[in-house]
Amino acid sequence: MKKIHVGFLLSYDYELLKYSLPPVYKFADKIFLAKDINNKTWSGNNFTIDPSFFVWLNEFDIDNKIEIYEDDFSLPNLNAIENDTRERTMLSKKMGIGNWLIQIDSDEYFLDFEDFVKKLRKYDKYLENPEKNKIQIFGWWLIIYKYTETGILYVNKPLKAAFATNYPNYTCARRTDERVIYFNNLVLHESVARTEKELEFKLKNWGHNKDVNPNFLDKWKSVSEFNYKEMNNFYYIEPERWKKLGFFPTKDLNEIKKSIHKSKISVSYLYLAKKNLGQWFKHLFKK
Repeated sequence: MKKIHVGFLLSYDYELLKYSLPPVYKFADKIFLAKDINNKTWSGNNFTIDPSFFVWLNEFDIDNKIEIYEDDFSLPNLNAIENDTRERTMLSKKMGIGNWLIQIDSDEYFLDFEDFVKKLRKYDKYLENPEKNKIQIFGWWLIIYKYTETGILYVNKPLKAAFATNYPNYTCARRTDERVIYFNNLVLHESVARTEKELEFKLKNWGHNKDVNPNFLDKWKSVSEFNYKEMNNFYYIEPERWKKLGFFPTKDLNEIKKSIHKSKISVSYLYLAKKNLGQWFKHLFKK
């Protein structure tokens, strides 16, 4: 117990795991890949995985840390977000309550997972009796919005995102209603950064498929590195949540990391302290 267990979802965007797995592999005690046994998305559509991916996975897993967990994660009587939440709950239970339960999506790339784990270890006391001391750990997405000919458009402010918990009583996807502890770790999130065909498939099959703003795709298609400064409100549900975009003139992840460091994109310690203090007071008398 008290291990660092990391879960990923193995689905239609499986190729992205070749980018999201390496940053966490060394610092995880065990990694679980949850795959629907019938190769169904949460919306009940079929997906396929090229056999070459499993060849890559076997060669990559030099320390034998990775386990594929198959089950029926696509129930026809549930909608996409309900299947999403159900699969994440089943995955975390498989990972084992009493360990740190970290869930990372295939299109999320930690910039410093080692640092995230070091911070997490300071809260190991919450693993002693997790059912009575429920917490969730948030980091911050830096969202890649769209690839252009020469670089990437990204949402210009970090946005909070849930990554870990000690007790998986999820209410929506990987979020619970428990106390949040915020870390200042940044995670690159490709989110809607896909080819047009891939994005259209994702919008039909992910957990938010019923909520997408009908004007989102047209705006996504029209924005470019040349006109993004004249446009605003880019979020796929409530557009104003992503007010402005920025631009990195590279598509290389290592170069993007350097650009983030140079640009000093981060969440201030004062802001984190206020958020964490507010969460402590909010849940002080909660049983």
